[in-house]
Amino acid sequence: MDVVNATRPNEAQIKEWTSGSVEGPVVMVNLLKFHDNAQYADGRDPEISGAEAYGRYGAEVSKIVKGLGGKMIYGGAVTMTLIGDVGDDWDMIACVQYPSRKAMLEMTMSDAYKAIEVHRDAGLAGQLNIETVAGGL
Repeated sequence: MDVVNATRPNEAQIKEWTSGSVEGPVVMVNLLKFHDNAQYADGRDPEISGAEAYGRYGAEVSKIVKGLGGKMIYGGAVTMTLIGDVGDDWDMIACVQYPSRKAMLEMTMSDAYKAIEVHRDAGLAGQLNIETVAGGL
């Protein structure tokens, strides 16, 4: 299994995500890796950590998610990998429930989201973003 962190979905992933093939609520599992220091395109705040820059994004995106009818389910620091080996652990895991794929897509296209995305970009070195649906267990 290859593990490749990225900051944006590729074209094939966008096509599948926007296909509408999943109905109802989804939970996105975010495995997050931060820059050591914030990487703002305009050079601001180089003294803060990537985690701090991402925290600015997290504080605001949680309000947007709540307004959509979603919720932040869990967020926590990664302390170790107990089973398997990914080479370099992620820094944090966040789980966010959205009422639908459509709601998440609308969020990412909104002006409110675009206004805070600069903090996500400054803090995030890469991530895995895994969509899940209820059922099975």
